[in-house]
Amino acid sequence: MEKILFVTHKPAQCGVYEFGQHVYQAVSQSKRYTFVKAECDSLEDLKKAIDSNSPSFILYNYHPSVMPWVCTKMAKGVYVNHISGIHIPQVAIIHEVTQEVADTATAYRNKYILGQSGKRINSLFDFYIAADPTLLLKNPYVFKTGRLIPELSHTASQPAMPIIGSFGFATPNKGFAKLVEKVKSEFKEAQIRINMPAASFGDPNGLAAKKVAQECQSIVAGTNIKLDITHDYMDQKALLQFLSGNSINVFMYEDKSGRGISSAADLALASGRPIGVSDCPMFRHILQQHPELNVEKNSIDSIIQQGFGPLKKMIEGWDEKNLIWDYDRIFDSIKYRVANPFEMKLGIKRTLENKLNRLLTRPKNTFTWLTNTVAATDDDLRPAKNQNYTPVTLSPGDGFNRILDDQARSLYQPAIQKLMELVPATMAKKIARANVQQAFIFDTVYRHLNQYSHPKLFCVGSYEDTASMALQKLGYQVEEVDPMINYLLQEYITKPTTETGVYDIVFSTSVIEHDPDDKSFLECVEKLLAPGGIAVITCDFKEGWKVGQDKPEVDARFYTKYDMEQRMLSYIPNCELVDEGKWDCLNPDFNYLGKYQYTFATFTFRKK
Repeated sequence: MEKILFVTHKPAQCGVYEFGQHVYQAVSQSKRYTFVKAECDSLEDLKKAIDSNSPSFILYNYHPSVMPWVCTKMAKGVYVNHISGIHIPQVAIIHEVTQEVADTATAYRNKYILGQSGKRINSLFDFYIAADPTLLLKNPYVFKTGRLIPELSHTASQPAMPIIGSFGFATPNKGFAKLVEKVKSEFKEAQIRINMPAASFGDPNGLAAKKVAQECQSIVAGTNIKLDITHDYMDQKALLQFLSGNSINVFMYEDKSGRGISSAADLALASGRPIGVSDCPMFRHILQQHPELNVEKNSIDSIIQQGFGPLKKMIEGWDEKNLIWDYDRIFDSIKYRVANPFEMKLGIKRTLENKLNRLLTRPKNTFTWLTNTVAATDDDLRPAKNQNYTPVTLSPGDGFNRILDDQARSLYQPAIQKLMELVPATMAKKIARANVQQAFIFDTVYRHLNQYSHPKLFCVGSYEDTASMALQKLGYQVEEVDPMINYLLQEYITKPTTETGVYDIVFSTSVIEHDPDDKSFLECVEKLLAPGGIAVITCDFKEGWKVGQDKPEVDARFYTKYDMEQRMLSYIPNCELVDEGKWDCLNPDFNYLGKYQYTFATFTFRKK
């Protein structure tokens, strides 16, 4: 197996070190790659480790404060890269990642990246990995993983008296005093337990921790609030036991600047106890899905009463086997890109540009093709109160395998209006004449929901998909996949926690024509569907089109009547059309960019 040198700094009481240690312990179980750890505090240490191990790749557990030897700051915005002379693909786990940092990162062999300040600064690595579930994958040099939530072997019994716990280093803006003040204001009697050890970087002698502890004790003096603060450094097992013994674990960080995800929250989530957090961006992965856990807007007791149940779904898949899968697929991709540099420089760049143009440009210029989850949307996707929808009235000739022309636009106008009402901000980005696809998907999925007692829905291509978003607004849960927010469909099907054969409805709006391998696309959809489940798909259609003829660059193909009636069905032998196909269209009525004349078609089938 190919060897990956995992570079981290030498042992320290440090969150970056602990994070890297836990990642290394997980990925070293990979059966595809051999990971070898090297604890380095200098460039000389690194070179010795490279000479001893001859790795194919180098993976850094990187943070500038713990690896200052990687580069030297010469002037404002100008750095000397000390590892640029190492001609082995170099990958970094970046801790302080934001969407802007991820979007502007590029390989050091391209010499420069555009920093947050807008000035050009030297880049360091070839590729980057961010453990940030909220990140949009706009940059081909940046990969992301889920968090790593350790398995809890023992859970303490639920305490009788409310016990509010927290932990962390006494670095600035941790908000421990703020937490104590909140408990004091909400409870007449309670216990607060805080573990606040010394930090190798920032508070090596523990003086700041002791000062914060004194401040906290003064707040509860003369009350019935008991405050226990310890300063011993706990290993992961002891810390998990400590956290599981609390009624709730609360983090009231005050830092509002661009920061990475908090690793303290990972252990709190592993404890199986409720969690309350401030609106610090380091908890964005929690608050985007569970805004009710914002302890600045909700009482601690109300969060305790909700229990841990709401969090179980969020952390599903954030375990060792899924992290191993993530790193295996990431290094498989890196290996391919390194072996095909021309494709990396031209093909991926072109793909990225096309994706960004179609996803981010306003509708007067181009068309939003893919779709969205709770992450990165202008619309609030929490279920709306007093909302319902009545499907459009279909005539006998209005089937589910058809051309979406002007007649269909008129028929599905009520569905378009409902989408406008439910997700107005996202609908405002769309080309009006293309919205018939989203309307058809939304209406067709909704009208079939009553066929299933507890329908399981899955959206393929979910970044800003207004049909998926509207269904969520109506209170339906939708599982989603999209290369902008998590995975390609073909990747997702191999994920260890992916359930196959369980979804009642799988839907996808104008995605399949962009996939070079539509055979595997349809095979994956068939695998996801439960027996009796249906797939609802729309695509770009132009009768008579042949390979090599003109089409939008972002499309792999246009579909034809032959494709719909024969070729596509041949890939899914366990499925059949839900009704007769009517795909005759000699005069397509949609024009894209004033250059491409075509139309849209639907492909709706049922698994036998």
